[in-house]
Amino acid sequence: MSMDRRKFVKVAGAAAMGLAAGSSLKTLAGDILTDNGFEESELIQRAERPPVNVKRWAMVIDLRICREHPDCDDCIRACHMTHNVPDHPDPQDEVKWIWKEHFEHAFPEADHSHLPHQVKHSNALLLCNHCDDPPCVQVCPTKATFKREKDGIVMMDWHRCIGCRYCIAACPYGSRSFNYREPKEYFSEAGIKPRADFPFRTRGVVEKCTFCEERLARGQWPSCVIACRHNAMVFGDLDNPRDPVRRVLEKEFTIRRKPGLGTEPEVYYIL
Repeated sequence: MSMDRRKFVKVAGAAAMGLAAGSSLKTLAGDILTDNGFEESELIQRAERPPVNVKRWAMVIDLRICREHPDCDDCIRACHMTHNVPDHPDPQDEVKWIWKEHFEHAFPEADHSHLPHQVKHSNALLLCNHCDDPPCVQVCPTKATFKREKDGIVMMDWHRCIGCRYCIAACPYGSRSFNYREPKEYFSEAGIKPRADFPFRTRGVVEKCTFCEERLARGQWPSCVIACRHNAMVFGDLDNPRDPVRRVLEKEFTIRRKPGLGTEPEVYYIL
């Protein structure tokens, strides 16, 4: 039996508590983005810190909730602000960690002419899938792209990246971006104050979502999950039967992007 959205939120609530109310409320996630346009009252208060000794991080995104709030981009803004991702006006220079894409492009294998109208003509929220068998890792000549053995996160070592872009060609999900311009120059030109607690990349380097591994190391939830006021994102340990991620996957029908490729993505979607 599948869950409706109300039950989904209840399950997600095992990892998150309600909406933060009032500027004096402090989240357990730390100083989330309050210097970059998000007030504490806009952020979800987490009941607990992320679990430790996680064997496999995974995420579930409820696209039903996203469709109810089509203009919401809090998770995208939060991610990009946290990681100093430049917002270049020229699409050819685009750098993205989380973004929206039309359903038929995001899930070509699931698209057909008889899909419900609200699904077929909606957008899907996309990010790096942190695959169990990532082709980007296989083609990287310098090991700048690698998969962490301890928790499965597909990482980037920007100091080792030589900009060959083999990983971009190998990734079937379009989850990687190349810095054609110096990111610092964008922030300087735009008059935007970058965050001082996350390193800048350089021109000629590839970057992507890292499941906020730097925040997880500090006992904080990913910024996109924290910023999602509608509880459309559940993040946790796939290998723990009691984790909210597992509970959602066992109760809801979910799909993954391009499953036939055998990459075993660890981002799941509820349609």
